[in-house]
Amino acid sequence: MAEQIIFYILAAVIVICSFMAVTTQKIIRSATFLLFVLLGTAGLYLLLNYEFLMGVQIAVYAGGVMVLFIFAILLTNEPGKDIKFEKPGKMFVAAIASLAGLGICGHIIFNNVNKFYTYVTQGEMPMQDVGMAMMGTDKYQYLLPFEAISILLLACIVGGIMIAKKK
Repeated sequence: MAEQIIFYILAAVIVICSFMAVTTQKIIRSATFLLFVLLGTAGLYLLLNYEFLMGVQIAVYAGGVMVLFIFAILLTNEPGKDIKFEKPGKMFVAAIASLAGLGICGHIIFNNVNKFYTYVTQGEMPMQDVGMAMMGTDKYQYLLPFEAISILLLACIVGGIMIAKKK
């Protein structure tokens, strides 16, 4: 019962902060709300007894990526300046795209719930299996996306340095 209450609190924090992150007019506030979303996600990992993923979520995303975002905001934008809202037509197209993405995610989740349920009923997944899934090169293993993300982060760092050099 307590886990459900904590889950609903974390879900509410994630939903409210996600909404505030995309609707606030101050860009630093938007980044702060994104930080709360990432910390709420780490809380969900903790509820699932994935302490390793919670630590990675906090260290990599809430720590490293958010610092990168804040530096990018401070280097490229005036942080105290209000962001102008887009035209209603663009907001309508963005809402349609968001609903389409939500539908696709819902479809994927709905079709894969049974797979997740079998993992949960089998007990705790060994950390070695998690490591092999993350760093393996076989089918359904994630070494290539992991390396692609590291190249993307490196490109962001180099781009931030180049922008800072121009100023």
